[in-house]
Amino acid sequence: MRGLLALWRLLRVCALPRDLLAAHVQAYGQLAGLELGRELALWRRRALLQLVGAGAALAAAGLGGVALMLWAVVPAAQVRAPWVLWGVPLVPGLVALACLWAGRARPRSPVFAGVRRQLAADMALLRGARASTAAPATGVPETVR
Repeated sequence: MRGLLALWRLLRVCALPRDLLAAHVQAYGQLAGLELGRELALWRRRALLQLVGAGAALAAAGLGGVALMLWAVVPAAQVRAPWVLWGVPLVPGLVALACLWAGRARPRSPVFAGVRRQLAADMALLRGARASTAAPATGVPETVR
């Protein structure tokens, strides 16, 4: 019996005007496309930030190694600005930390939340329509119930 009821609902949906059904499916497609585009933009941003962060970390490590070698080779009395030896590698190090931190943080909105909300609204509308057709005839107009 349940299978017949599901088949009957499917036939009722298929009996809708084709333009209405096509517009509804097209709207779902547009909504899914917008949500997918938003998610892809977030992924691209995250990947770019992580790539820049990794490059800056490599630069900081390389500059830190050079500074360490210079500190070991040059006598302390001949170094005019010793803060440069730790300041130069610090800048790309801070950039790396900032990029990696920003690339790690992610908004907590679920993927395809808009599509899920729309599906829930459509299902609620269909359930409401089903309940109103299954309600016993009381002689009271539908708008008063």
